[in-house]
Amino acid sequence: MPNVRSMSVRPEEIDRGWEAAPPRPGHERADGQVPLLNIANVLTIARIVLVPLFVLALFAEGGHDTRWRVIAAAVFGLAAITDRFDGQLARKYGLVTDFGKLADPIADKALIGSALIGLSVLGDLPWWITLVIVGRELGITLLRLVVVRRGVIPAGRGGKLKTLVQSFAIALLLLPLSGAFETAGMWLMYAAVALTVLTGLDYVGQAARLWFAGGRARGESRG
Repeated sequence: MPNVRSMSVRPEEIDRGWEAAPPRPGHERADGQVPLLNIANVLTIARIVLVPLFVLALFAEGGHDTRWRVIAAAVFGLAAITDRFDGQLARKYGLVTDFGKLADPIADKALIGSALIGLSVLGDLPWWITLVIVGRELGITLLRLVVVRRGVIPAGRGGKLKTLVQSFAIALLLLPLSGAFETAGMWLMYAAVALTVLTGLDYVGQAARLWFAGGRARGESRG
């Protein structure tokens, strides 16, 4: 049976840098099977569960209650941390599964998307920023589905940096801050938008090269 670890590629690896690397020596599974209920998947499920709790906290008491905004920021931060650790654990111990490949990007987009949309609904974030970031994520997801059969685009540091800056910017805007701190949060969000657009354009370019390279390869094989 082919090794599951070598065959499994999580969709977000392309954008986030979670390459499917072989488990460290001493952590290989003798039967080549990865259990569905493992710590990496549990953390992913926990992140999905935290999303509606985060939304409830964000909109509690009209959405601008100081105590509830701190709680919302804390829940968002906890969910973002699980995103960091589930990828590390899956890579370290060879725990990549088909469920994880599907659930992890859903959890990521649900968390970031709900935070951006929620902040815009509350008037704390311009809608154009939300539309740019959410639109980019949806567009890249669709593009990924188109080119996935022709190969995997290597992960870049830009995608990881983009996600990190997005998370920090959202966390600052969730907190009931004012003055210089609020301004810093907005400037960080502008930086996140720039990284979102740049990494998106880079992904489109790589996807186009992969697509046309695959087309030429098939044409040559038929000739």
